[in-house]
Amino acid sequence: MEYFKHLNIWYKRAIAGTLGAAAGFAYYYYIGCATGTCPITSNPYISTFYGAVIGILTPSKTKATNGNNNTASTGKEI
Repeated sequence: MEYFKHLNIWYKRAIAGTLGAAAGFAYYYYIGCATGTCPITSNPYISTFYGAVIGILTPSKTKATNGNNNTASTGKEI
């Protein structure tokens, strides 16, 4: 996991998108919709696309925080 800490944010998103696309296709293949009435899981292209989008948009947890997340909307600590 040390390798992923040095990657650029776009490489991380590309990896996450690829894994999400694979998960979306796997969801279509193994679970899917046999009747064809499900709008997402009945089509492998749409299922793969949604999986890739979810993978890309999922926030990364690599940013370091100072451990204090108790701030109000004004930015002052509470």
